Amino acid sequence: MRRLQTVIHEVETAAELEKMISENENVMVCCGRMGPMCIPVYDIMEELEEERTNVKFASMAFDTPEAGIIRNAPECRGFMGLPFTMYYKNGEVAHATSSIQNMQQITSILDAKLV
Repeated sequence: MRRLQTVIHEVETAAELEKMISENENVMVCCGRMGPMCIPVYDIMEELEEERTNVKFASMAFDTPEAGIIRNAPECRGFMGLPFTMYYKNGEVAHATSSIQNMQQITSILDAKLV
């Protein structure tokens, strides 16, 4: 199985992701590759992990069959650019974004959707 080897927790299976979502009120998962559109998002998540203790942050490799749980989600229909980032609140998708996001965009979503 391909691993991203990010500093943040990496989810490897759909079952592991479902468990994380069910056990945590707020979850942000960045599904991508080790490329120029994704690495800045992983870096922001790593930075936010210390101050946003109410959110569980994770990455997931886009090119694995297990990532179909995110790639094929209705909220991601029509997404073109990596990464696909999913925000979960109380076990449900609260928001989804595609492509690179900056700190201000991510914190705005966290403040609005995962409070």
